Amino acid sequence: MHMRMGRALIEWALVRIAVFSDVHANLPALEAVLEFVEGLSVDAVLCLGDLVGYGPHPREVIARIRESEIPCVLGGTDVRVIFPTPGPKKSPETELALAWTREQLGEEEKAFLRALPPMRKLQTPFGRAKAFHGRPDDPEARFPLYESAAELKPLLESLRASLVLTGGGHVPVFRPLTRAYLLDPGSVGLTLGGEPGADLAVLTVTPEGVAARIYKVPYDYAQTAFDIQAWGLPERIARVVRTGRPLDPED
Repeated sequence: MHMRMGRALIEWALVRIAVFSDVHANLPALEAVLEFVEGLSVDAVLCLGDLVGYGPHPREVIARIRESEIPCVLGGTDVRVIFPTPGPKKSPETELALAWTREQLGEEEKAFLRALPPMRKLQTPFGRAKAFHGRPDDPEARFPLYESAAELKPLLESLRASLVLTGGGHVPVFRPLTRAYLLDPGSVGLTLGGEPGADLAVLTVTPEGVAARIYKVPYDYAQTAFDIQAWGLPERIARVVRTGRPLDPED
């Protein structure tokens, strides 16, 4: 599975791009999404970060992403795993899960995460697209997807992009604006949209505009929840996986 970049996208009159994010070390969810995408007619696939953290399969997820050669960006949880700092902490259970993830990863996997760029740029038939996790200057922040068009205008002008792809919200959002489109594809491995499953977005891009279709891909979330408990990770993470509902606004 490869992604065409640069002129290969802009030269086409119609392009379909599969976008996903926030895998969070959930291998069954990732495998289900990749298999689902293989059955679609798409021209490109892009991952918006947070490959690891919380889930029980960090090594396996990194290996699968590397094998697939899907372009990714660096996520906020990836940052917390590979660049631990003395800054503000999350809940004790969250910190436990992040520390466990650090212990599981070898130097090669950590080097892969460190090498991920914070942003990727694409040229599409509708214009320039920029992809990142959170905000362009901070992968641990949240992009203000719900602000008014007037409030968003300075940020969008600074980005100089017609299509903004951001991860980290864990709930799919597609928002057309006057001269731009915003997308958060939700979360593959830790969705918070109220229903278990893996989130995926497929964009259809033409010179006239962008359309989006959001999918909820089924997978064996009971297996992931079992693995979370088997590794001694917090039970509350397993409950989020099983329900698709947040248990704590902090996470």
